[in-house]
Formats: sequence, structure tokens, C-alpha cells
Amino acid sequence: MKLIFIDIDGTLTVPGENIPPESALEAIKKTQSKGNKVFLCTGRNPDMLKPLLVYGFDGVVGSGGAYVTVGDQVIIDAPMSNEDRDIALDTLHKQGVYCTIEAKNGSWCDEGIGEFMKRQSGGNSELQRWRKAIEESLGIKPMTEYDGSPIYKIVVMCSNKNQLEETKDKLGKSYRFIVQEMQGGTLINGELLSIEYDKGRGVKAVAEYLNVAIEDTYGFGDSMNDLEMIETVGTSVCMDNGAQALKDVSDMVCPAVTDDGLAKAFDLLKLV
Repeated sequence: MKLIFIDIDGTLTVPGENIPPESALEAIKKTQSKGNKVFLCTGRNPDMLKPLLVYGFDGVVGSGGAYVTVGDQVIIDAPMSNEDRDIALDTLHKQGVYCTIEAKNGSWCDEGIGEFMKRQSGGNSELQRWRKAIEESLGIKPMTEYDGSPIYKIVVMCSNKNQLEETKDKLGKSYRFIVQEMQGGTLINGELLSIEYDKGRGVKAVAEYLNVAIEDTYGFGDSMNDLEMIETVGTSVCMDNGAQALKDVSDMVCPAVTDDGLAKAFDLLKLV
């Protein structure tokens, strides 16, 4: 049995979309029919994953590795502490950083984040997803409506990396910022995540739970929040539309998500 881990935005789908190409869905069904298991491996929280769960995935490495399921079984559920959440939001807001917080069943963003993003140039798959999500109000509520639910990560957007330094000073022993590679422009976007959880550790947890050797795992991604997954799996694949830094450390590069990349890679790797 092989375990296959697939990022969503920029890998399984066009960023911000929830409908994979037919070629990808067909490849996933074929590999599952051979006894392999396919997992979503994403920064999205369970709430944002809902539209994709209808396609019959075998589990999820979600919230950047802080929420992991195998079938109906939850094997990792590790939100931030309320104290750390408050320190992070206080220091980030003090420095003028726009934040979106993600709980299991909802997301909330700062007022003005949409206008801030419209003023910025450049981007990457994660930024494109957030632009679409916020512009189309895809379930993201105003921060003023936050209900206190435990959160798993904080998405940040600002114009200068120095705006993140105070938060790093306060929480750097327990949390890290993953800053995305930009394709032009000056906007900084990234995620604040616990150092104890990431996509790679989520992959390991699933493999151990199912008693599958890491050599029999495959990972597909496109952006720098996929790095730990790419470094962990037995065979790593970066999309042609992905970040150059991720391509540099991947075992292979497959065609872009818009060019049936997943299906072609599955075929080349004899997963179908």
C-alpha cells in the first residue's frame, strides 16, 4: 500500500477553487482501486475543506499538520493555547499586520484586509486563495464576530517582514512563521504555526498509524508551506506552477495544475 499526500491550492485545484480537474479525480480513484490511500495535505482548516471531502479522500492532514484524520479517526488535534493566541494577535495588530485566524469550524479576518490585498501586487497560490476567499466571502467572518473557538493557526499579511519581529521575540520558542515565496510585488503573506506540528509530521503520524514505511509515501505540493511534507515523504513532487525553492528540493517536477499535472505524475510514478 502506498500513501499519497496532496496539497490543495495550486496542486489539486487552481488556487481558491474547490473543484479538481476530472483527470486528477480519475487518477485518485484509480490509485485507490489499487489499494493505495490518498490524503489531502493542506493548510486549510476542516471548515474550508468541506467542499473537497465529497471526493472520497482517505483522510486529511489539515491546518498545516495540527489537525489530522485517518478515515473518521482523529489522530492529531492540537490548537494553540488561548494565551499564545492572545499574545500573537496583540503583537501582530500592534505592528499593523492583518490577520486571519482559523478554528476547526470557522475563520475570522481583520477589517480592511480585502482592501489591503487589492492594493498589493504579486502573489503565490496561497495569496490567490485568500484573495478569492475574501472577495467572495467564502465563509470567512469579521474578526469582531470571533466566538473564542480554539484556533490552529494565524494567517498574516503585511508589507514588511520587520512587522513580524515582535511576535517572533515573544513566541519564537514555540511557534514559527512560514513566509511564502512571492512572484513579484512586496506583500508579505504567511502563517504562524506551532513548531511541534507541520505537514511532514502529519505525514509521519499517518504512516505510523497505518504501519506504512515512509519510503512508500508520496507528496505533491507547490508552495513553501509544503516544504516539510516534501522533505518527509519517500517521493516528492512539485508542480511546475510551484515555488522555485520547492522545486529545488523535490525529487521531480510535474506539469502545472492547469495541465493535468497530478494525473500525469501519477502515471509516470506508476500509481495508477
